[in-house]
Amino acid sequence: MKKINLEKVVRNLISTFFDAGKLCLKLRNEGLKKKMKADNTPVSNGDLEVNKIISKRLNELTPEIPIISEETSDNKSNKNLKDFWLVDPIDGTYDYINNLEEFTINAGLILDNRPAAGLIYAPAKKRMFYSYGEGQAYELINNKEVKLDGSRNFDKDKIKFVSYSNTIKPQIQKIFNKLNVKNYLRMKSSLKFCVIATGEFDGYAAEPRACEWDIAAGHAILQHSGGIITDFENNEIVYGKKDFKNPSLILKSKKLV
Repeated sequence: MKKINLEKVVRNLISTFFDAGKLCLKLRNEGLKKKMKADNTPVSNGDLEVNKIISKRLNELTPEIPIISEETSDNKSNKNLKDFWLVDPIDGTYDYINNLEEFTINAGLILDNRPAAGLIYAPAKKRMFYSYGEGQAYELINNKEVKLDGSRNFDKDKIKFVSYSNTIKPQIQKIFNKLNVKNYLRMKSSLKFCVIATGEFDGYAAEPRACEWDIAAGHAILQHSGGIITDFENNEIVYGKKDFKNPSLILKSKKLV
């Protein structure tokens, strides 16, 4: 495969993410068509239409790189993936279909089974994040590119985490105790990676759950901002695993690394 200009690819995707965001909000305002998938999770016509837009643009920009999306079966049976896109057209579908704000549009590029670039857009919050290499992680604010630096606002006595649930499991509580976590806020979508990368929060911990397309874009953005993502045993997170299942996760901002 020829060498990819990651910055060029990512920048060429930003407008597509904005277009997809406008469409998903328009469809929600008009009234979504919803159904339950085989795994008992919801999907809407908004998820599927966003998937079409993002996938089409990825195929135009990087036709040689296969796409793995939550909402299609394409390429999921390939056992030898090394370079591929992971797409979650709408992460946080529950929030999306219930007129809440914490849903996101996601695409993460995996090269040699590791995150190389990522884009996350939260349309209802109008927050756009992207990265394409070490030290190259950004939020677009009022059309200005702001470099992400998770070391801001650090107070070791006020460490704040995000959590998938309001109920903290014993194994997670042990991690909270070890890291001196005093407060936490529930956040279900990939936006958690972004607010850790900005320094608004300090970390996140979760037992094995969800799939690679839920975390790939956020992994790239947080890692490129100086943060770190490992499992509970401090092992590196790699991609292209069996059934694309995630291990346990600990996310730490730059200030906790």
